[in-house]
Amino acid sequence: MKVDQKGHTTILKNTQGDCLAFLEKVTTQHNSFKNQNLILDMSMDKSVDLKQIKLFGDLSKTHKKGKKSFVIVADGIDFNAIPAKLTVVPTLLEAHDIIEMEEIERDLGF
Repeated sequence: MKVDQKGHTTILKNTQGDCLAFLEKVTTQHNSFKNQNLILDMSMDKSVDLKQIKLFGDLSKTHKKGKKSFVIVADGIDFNAIPAKLTVVPTLLEAHDIIEMEEIERDLGF
């Protein structure tokens, strides 16, 4: 797992290609990231499917309770089939855009 911090956002990159191991690592280390917006970059792993993405639902819910964004970057996913509680986008640029919009919404009190 590669960790990259940019301002109020932390990007966690799955470098091993093992979705379950990545989920376990992020979950166990969540306390050190809970005050940051999180982007989980799984774009390098082309074998990631919708079933694996859904496993991040509980972690996403926990993180969003702290008024911080939680975005997953994955390519080759049917974005229409993703549950509403998860935010999944195809590129890092879109992930940063989503976080910016959510920050503005929080500032406005939504």
